Amino acid sequence: MAGSGALAAEVVCVASWNADLVARVPRPIARGETLLATAFCISPGGKGSNAAVAAARQGARVALIARVGQDDFGRMGLQLWHDEGIATDHVEQVPGESSGVAQILVYADGDNSIAVFPGAGAGLAARHADAARALLSGCRVVMAPCEVPLAVIERAFGIARGAGAKTVLNPAPAHPLPDALLALTDVLTPNESELRILAGLGQQASVSSAAQALIARGAKAVLVTLGAAGCVLHQAGQAPISLPGRPMAVADTIGAGDTFTGALAAALARGEALPAAMRFANVAAALSVTGHGAISGMPDLAQVRALLDEDSSAHGDPQ
Repeated sequence: MAGSGALAAEVVCVASWNADLVARVPRPIARGETLLATAFCISPGGKGSNAAVAAARQGARVALIARVGQDDFGRMGLQLWHDEGIATDHVEQVPGESSGVAQILVYADGDNSIAVFPGAGAGLAARHADAARALLSGCRVVMAPCEVPLAVIERAFGIARGAGAKTVLNPAPAHPLPDALLALTDVLTPNESELRILAGLGQQASVSSAAQALIARGAKAVLVTLGAAGCVLHQAGQAPISLPGRPMAVADTIGAGDTFTGALAAALARGEALPAAMRFANVAAALSVTGHGAISGMPDLAQVRALLDEDSSAHGDPQ
């Protein structure tokens, strides 16, 4: 395990890590087609790592439960987390295994397509959560993406819930979730496409009906991200709460959903109620699309508060 010496964590992320291999192309590539890319770079990625960085930039003390290879990409992750002040005592470095890699195509309009190879991260298991029991029992929020095995998420969420922490699950990539895991999830943060896949109601189902189906199966809240259209919060027995999107100069949308999840977790760890935490997350995600790559555009807490203050001044109401 890699050490860090950080204070007790407020937010713990069961994290995926991969290096992003990003190529910029004019448009989606057809099957069998070759296009020349206009740019290429290698940058930090992985939904869990991205969300952890976003939470740290929002002022939370963050720790990881993760697994990386003893290779250049693994060392890249460790250096990033050190630089961002993220605790790595429960990051396992594994010889003989490759770290994760994501192949990303970014289109001229800023949208993207991603193929992920999880590498060493696929070896995360319930035993890793058990080894981090003290960490999970002492934090305020535990978050995870579905890029890591569900068994480790379920064990981590169970430990955290038993100690009174909140749990946030970013169900990307979307695949069927057991009811036992949904029942341990305080906030589920899918996008529209993921929401409908998880609910199993078909792509014609309304956002509201799909969200309520997941709440009926045990999720306490479903907070759906709608890209440029903002987000909407569904909770049992309550009217939906919607926030509009913000017009921004889009460099690309890589990491916007991860920024949303990380900022949400940090706000919840500060003690914000869920509707207020949603506002922080919505603004953070909007700011994130102004930079290239997963983390270069991720804002800090001062930037998010400044934009929220502008909104409050414009509408004459308090945050």
